[in-house]
Amino acid sequence: MTAETRPFLQVVRGDPTAEEVAALVAVLTARAAAAAAARDGRGPARPSRWADRSRLVRGTAGETVRPRGRGAWRAAALPR
Repeated sequence: MTAETRPFLQVVRGDPTAEEVAALVAVLTARAAAAAAARDGRGPARPSRWADRSRLVRGTAGETVRPRGRGAWRAAALPR
């Protein structure tokens, strides 16, 4: 059997449906594309700052401006 006639996938056990085989091929193709992109140094594109969901996460106390002075304990609980 030559490389051209050899099947890409071979089911050894079980009886998968066409949808299951298609899902497996899609996953393998996506992983191969991600590995090729990582080898080339391209990697996945970062989302724009507007679409980045991490901006919605609150920072630690050291990253935010803490209220100071008289009544600071009360202002610390208020939303910003």
